[in-house]
Amino acid sequence: MNPVQSSGSGLRRVPVQQRSAERLARILDVAAAVLDEGGYEALSTRAVAARAGVPIGSVYRFFSNKRAMADALARRNLEKYLAGVTARLDAAGSGATATATATATGPDAGAGDWRRLIDVVVDHYVAMRRTVPGFALVSFAGPAPGAAANDEANHQLADGLRSLLAGRLGAAGDQERLRTAFVVGVEAADALLKLAFRADPEGDAVLIAETKELLRAYLARVLDV
Repeated sequence: MNPVQSSGSGLRRVPVQQRSAERLARILDVAAAVLDEGGYEALSTRAVAARAGVPIGSVYRFFSNKRAMADALARRNLEKYLAGVTARLDAAGSGATATATATATGPDAGAGDWRRLIDVVVDHYVAMRRTVPGFALVSFAGPAPGAAANDEANHQLADGLRSLLAGRLGAAGDQERLRTAFVVGVEAADALLKLAFRADPEGDAVLIAETKELLRAYLARVLDV
């Protein structure tokens, strides 16, 4: 029997066999496609089971309802986002970062040139918003889940980014202040990027650039110390 999943993931059980994991991935892929095509109202366990070509019982084995599917999709998006940011940073390589740091002067120097890291964080979100099915409705929290769930998702994202970037940033000092700064930064970026994609389905380039500028100006208070 598959182990019961911890609360907050949307999953009733975690698959332990490859075939079960592949079936779960298939169910979530179909759920994302349904969201893109018909919105949250079109999403249902029955519709997903039929389109995925699996028994309805297979869907209920993982999810109690469509909200649980949306929550699991949001969790997968968060994990995929953080993994993608990590891959982009690793691809840049420590040598490129060292060169950029050595040639930078003034407030742009030091701490691994953290402003370049902010570009990666924003650019990867934009890339996922443009290409990942279902992401427009379910990014890191389910559609219209309420303030508490949105807050939790943004706190998880802020903590994930802070942990991911900590070594590269070389940030020291008041860690609680740093955590608060990342939460505020994520909340601000979330609002501005949603505005950018309301203005343009591909993301308004000016608003995306302004989001980066806002993050750089705000985070400088705690990172340029």
